[in-house]
Amino acid sequence: MSYIGDDLITPFQIEGMSVRGRVARLGPLVNEVLTRHNYKEPVSVLLGEALTLAALLGSALKFNGRLTLQTKGDGPVSMLVADYEAPGKLRGYAHTDEEALETAIAEGRLTSADLVGSGYLAMTIDQGPDMERYQGIVELDPRGLAECAHAYFAQSEQIATSIRLAVAPLFDRDAEGHGQTEWRAGAIMIQHLARDGGLTGHKEDEETEQPLTQEEKDWEHAAVLLDTVEDHELLDPQVTPDRLLFRLYHEDGVRVYPPHEVAFGCRCSAERMEEVLKRFDDADIDEMTVDGAIETRCEFCAQVYHFDPEALKKAGKEKAE
Repeated sequence: MSYIGDDLITPFQIEGMSVRGRVARLGPLVNEVLTRHNYKEPVSVLLGEALTLAALLGSALKFNGRLTLQTKGDGPVSMLVADYEAPGKLRGYAHTDEEALETAIAEGRLTSADLVGSGYLAMTIDQGPDMERYQGIVELDPRGLAECAHAYFAQSEQIATSIRLAVAPLFDRDAEGHGQTEWRAGAIMIQHLARDGGLTGHKEDEETEQPLTQEEKDWEHAAVLLDTVEDHELLDPQVTPDRLLFRLYHEDGVRVYPPHEVAFGCRCSAERMEEVLKRFDDADIDEMTVDGAIETRCEFCAQVYHFDPEALKKAGKEKAE
């Protein structure tokens, strides 16, 4: 079920401070992605966080490019991929070791550190075929993806950042008492726009700490208020972004800008799959053939495609000629 404010990224600015931010609220979009794959619940939570974070960060792109968030770890969830394509298409998937995952769930090891393990998070920005790609890499933080993003912005962008993420399956009941469980996700992020550059609101050595500037005091004030956000406020469809921002920053004043829409979108197609398969030789095609056909499945959207192996062999020969 869709609600007002769902599948939107809402930018905002705190009045009188050098602090900007965005609120993400995902409903039908995140539910579609997660239910297509039927992951175990702890995996869906992790992928939902990755999708929400990618939407939150990707919506800031000023060009029609792509932001890809990818984790690589040694835990049962070996990879998470969330792909945001401007101006608002989102998709994602997870790779899991099912046996290791079942063991972790049975033993109650369900934290991000337990499931993703040690490794890295990479954020890649692709500005198009004629521009060089940019990639930033940080170590996975056992506390979760939000902490990874904090480290990314501190190291790669030199911008003080604070993020809160929430993902959960919620039971939606109608007036007659009927309903179903649907996934929802939400997030809020603030960043400090230092007038003189550099990472503000952060001190490396308390022994040599200088008195905070007014900008740094403003940042700490905004960050402390953000820390009061509870998961249900990010997930409850009745708590719209406007209501949440008013609750947090009404004493300071907050300017809310028009939201950006986001929707599920996958670039796969039968034609693209066929072009890939044409590159294989006859022996490889024979090895991929089962019951007289080749079946492929898109990892992002779970769409299944079927191909005639003999037609692929013929097309491949014609392409080579």
